[in-house]
Amino acid sequence: MTSKPAAAALPDELMALTRRLRLPYLRALAPEVIATAKSQRWDPAEVLTVLLTEEAKGRDGATREMRRHRAAFPSGKTFESWREDASSIPVQTQRALMTLEWISRAENLSVSGPSGTGKSHLCEALGHRAIDEGLKVSWFTLETLTQTIGRSKVDASTAKVVARICRADLVIVDDIGMLPAGQGEAEAL
Repeated sequence: MTSKPAAAALPDELMALTRRLRLPYLRALAPEVIATAKSQRWDPAEVLTVLLTEEAKGRDGATREMRRHRAAFPSGKTFESWREDASSIPVQTQRALMTLEWISRAENLSVSGPSGTGKSHLCEALGHRAIDEGLKVSWFTLETLTQTIGRSKVDASTAKVVARICRADLVIVDDIGMLPAGQGEAEAL
């Protein structure tokens, strides 16, 4: 049985380059990949392919996590905990919504019903799915949306704030009926 050679640290020059080019995932995996490549006599192009693929995977994962953080989802509910059979929404409709095709067609979705029926869970799960598919998502309650717009009036940045919100591929406004919206709030929206 042949043992895999120990991964040697990257030379200082290569370490400096990976830092300068901001390649943290490549830098982390390079010693192990280089050791494997030496022992298995990989073609240099194969080494580059493996390292760049890992860098891309790492960046994609970091982007998804950053988008989840920016979306500010309230509870982390996804389709893993969704029970489609417990919902009053027809299963075919749920599955059609899960494809997210309606987002690319710029269609709106309104989910309404009594409290405790899973509306927020469904919407948050759709938001997580959208992020997993590479889309940008913004999550608001009516209260947080009106607060965001209200704060932007103080420094006259309303146009910038609205533009940032609209850059999202999916904007979710939850709990619209939970708080009374006065004339001022309605005008802000």
